[in-house]
Amino acid sequence: MLQELHWLLVRRWVDFKIATLIYLLLSGMAPPYLAADCQLVSDEGRRQLCSANSRTCVVRRTCSSYGDRCFAAAGPRQWNNLPAHLRQTDINFEQFKRQLKTF
Repeated sequence: MLQELHWLLVRRWVDFKIATLIYLLLSGMAPPYLAADCQLVSDEGRRQLCSANSRTCVVRRTCSSYGDRCFAAAGPRQWNNLPAHLRQTDINFEQFKRQLKTF
């Protein structure tokens, strides 16, 4: 019934909302106070990595399972787990949401 109605389970809905927020953040459409929580590997600037072209985010290290659930750690981890075609810059927000929901 959930598939027929195109609804998501609660855990998947949370993942969906985090991924859309990260998309908006990387596109420059999210609130600026979240910008410090998510940085691309290519913006890190320490050294050029092979993953710099794949639009992956730097994941903050945490010391506890409680810290793993904060947005600064969970958001980039969720973004990095998306398929590469969803992380591209040439996709608009509506297409991103549609493809993310079916993923």
